[in-house]
Amino acid sequence: MILRDVLIIGGGIHGCATALNLRHAGATVTLFEKDYAGRHASGVNAGGVRMLSRHVAEIPLSLRSMAIWERIGDLIDDDCALDCHGQVLVAESAADFETCKARVAELNRLGFTHEELLSAAEVRRILPAVAETCTGGIISRRDGAAQPARATTAYRRKAASLGADIREGVAAGLPRFQNGLWHVDAGGESFAAPKLVIAAGAWSGRIAAHLGEPIPLVPVAPMLMITSRVPRFIDPVVILRSRILSFKQFPNGTLLIGGGHLGQADIDTNSTVLDWRKLQISARTVSELFPVMRSATIVRAWAGIEGKLTDDLPVVGPSLRHKGLFYQCGFSLHGFQLGPAAGAAVAELVTEGRTPVDISGLSMARFNAA
Repeated sequence: MILRDVLIIGGGIHGCATALNLRHAGATVTLFEKDYAGRHASGVNAGGVRMLSRHVAEIPLSLRSMAIWERIGDLIDDDCALDCHGQVLVAESAADFETCKARVAELNRLGFTHEELLSAAEVRRILPAVAETCTGGIISRRDGAAQPARATTAYRRKAASLGADIREGVAAGLPRFQNGLWHVDAGGESFAAPKLVIAAGAWSGRIAAHLGEPIPLVPVAPMLMITSRVPRFIDPVVILRSRILSFKQFPNGTLLIGGGHLGQADIDTNSTVLDWRKLQISARTVSELFPVMRSATIVRAWAGIEGKLTDDLPVVGPSLRHKGLFYQCGFSLHGFQLGPAAGAAVAELVTEGRTPVDISGLSMARFNAA
């Protein structure tokens, strides 16, 4: 029997960030990842580092995370190719723009000032190539993007260098609670700890159900595409108000197209199936928004496996049923930016029983109340 202070199931950016913060707090920790760190959602997403357009319940965590991203190189010895030219949400109709105005006004009323309303002329100054249909938008100037696989790997590497026991290629058995300890069998060994963190992405729902605490989590396969190279024409990341799109250009001229169109995910086989009809919709949306893209070609496409909750918000916090159990899952296609702060918050909950960031809206309690 190997005894630890904390066990973590799941080696994406969330599990690895939690492991790192636990080591900073002096806790002994073993992390189990059935594949390798970043194999699924954390390593194959669009890399968006955004506060823009988040649900109000996520904003405190997102603000804290952005402050960590802005010093990420000092924390994990890698800048993760972080590039912060802002993110812009583009309105394509008068109704879209009215929604934008209401959104910014509501955030200001709540004391949040990171989102700024833009007129159509202001959007065109920032995005000269945008279509004439643009009616305005919102900008979050500190936002940007990073390389997700590189960031997740850097978190894993830093946590391991500080003494975290990272077990990659080792599937954790279903946990059980016995005699005041959480027990996990993995790789032919048995582990035990008073605290357990479930950060297993799309697989977290099965673990929660096994523990008698089901959550409405569905495995999904968000799809992405890379285009051929085109001359540089855009610096910020772009998203849309009414249509599904996330769009950014790399220094080499290629463009990443995503935003949330879904393929099919199979968590039993670790496989995904692309939906080319939906990818065609994404490509059409880009060509309509940026006519300069009409001659570009698609070079490749892929999908990751992610866990999506019915309200599109994650679960971050303690179990309502079991002592020493914590959830960090269900990030619903927008968890990459939240990883650093979620890791810090969960480590604080585990070691101190509290966190200074307001995550009350991300509690398991919202499902019991439904």
